[in-house]
Amino acid sequence: MPMASPRPPTRSGGSTPMPLGLWAAVLIGPGALLGLGLTGGANATGAIVAGLASGGAGLLLARRARRYAADPIAPAPAPAVVDRPPPFALILETLPDPLMVIAAEEADDLTGRRFVFANAAARELFKLQPRGGLLVSAVRNPQVLEAVDESLFGGLRRSVDYVGGGAQGREWVAHSAPLGLDERGSRLALLVLSDETDTRRSERTRADFLANASHELRTPLASLSGFIETLRGHAKDDVGARDKFLGIMQAQAERMARLIDDLMSLSRIELNEHIAPHGQVDLAMATIDVLDALGPQAKVKAVGFDPVLPPRGAAVVEGDRDQIVQVIQNLVDNAIKYTPRDGVVRVEIHSGLTADMAAAARDPAGARMSLLTPDHAEGERYASLRVTDKGPGMLREHLPRLTERFYRVEGQKSGDRSGTGLGLAIVKHIMNRHRGGMIVESVHGAGATFGVYFPVAKGAGRA
Repeated sequence: MPMASPRPPTRSGGSTPMPLGLWAAVLIGPGALLGLGLTGGANATGAIVAGLASGGAGLLLARRARRYAADPIAPAPAPAVVDRPPPFALILETLPDPLMVIAAEEADDLTGRRFVFANAAARELFKLQPRGGLLVSAVRNPQVLEAVDESLFGGLRRSVDYVGGGAQGREWVAHSAPLGLDERGSRLALLVLSDETDTRRSERTRADFLANASHELRTPLASLSGFIETLRGHAKDDVGARDKFLGIMQAQAERMARLIDDLMSLSRIELNEHIAPHGQVDLAMATIDVLDALGPQAKVKAVGFDPVLPPRGAAVVEGDRDQIVQVIQNLVDNAIKYTPRDGVVRVEIHSGLTADMAAAARDPAGARMSLLTPDHAEGERYASLRVTDKGPGMLREHLPRLTERFYRVEGQKSGDRSGTGLGLAIVKHIMNRHRGGMIVESVHGAGATFGVYFPVAKGAGRA
């Protein structure tokens, strides 16, 4: 066992006595010089002077050594403390991607797969309890379950596509990997979901835009090309034909411009469809703004409005005001187009409704179809907007396809300013982004009603 180094004794006053070794070092040199001087071995005067100088220097050094010995020994610097890493469960809990740890004992027990850990993102996505449960109660996709089994019992890493349920239909890539055995002998596997919704929708939007634009622009471009060729040929000196053709060409060019605007608008909406908007909008005030803006168009066609609106602040909904105005404008614009002259377009808003009340039929004689049903929480309240025209109406077989791109009911014309066939598709995608619903009712030969309903803003008053 190593011995501790001896320390010099200290007096009761706290001072340290001079060690004998230091006294010897101070006195031996001067004593030797003085002895040489006295015995005649050296010049007596020089030896005395040198001895005194040597003794003084030795005494000074001895005092300095004594002072250093009296000071306490400075403690050695403590080693740097290594930061302890946070618990792995805390790290996994805060990850943005849904993550689960799956445990199983027997390969034949298909219902024995259970999750023993699910982070906050996974609990939010699958509506799970934190204490664990059966895997099949959270994930029912056969490909994902098969990938987990291969990781549990085959030791393989797998990645499969997974489309979540609900109206928004988010798209994921599920990654599974083996984790070995736990202390009880259960096999463990890791399941992580990566959100690919933005990437996949961007790819589809780009492909759809090119396909739809090329298809729909082909007809007006062919018309413009034909009229230009005619005007450069035998009709170049025919003033009447030239004016007629130029008018048609202008209408076709305007139609192409509207088509491109609608396609671009639809593409932007689809890209952000899975992201719920933030903000509050007074549905009644937005409707008044739209009716004022479309007033001149309705006046040209001799169509009147019959608004049934609640007071200010009674129908405040969650949403993006620009997109909500676009929904109202598309529905009212369609109603004006299909309503005959001297007809009336009825616009009504009701708030504080349940989802079933907002989607309920109003006319028992009409055909009804829900075009979009939201995923709604218990007790969710909605504000509904219904726009009713007095047009020709539609047969029941047309209703399911009304929100398809470029779909038009055969035999119907919407007047001189024809639409692009994208208005109702835009409405549906906006309503899906707003977590709302959309319905249609129609009585063939007596008109149609299009209704949308938005979630009421939290804390807003109910009518």
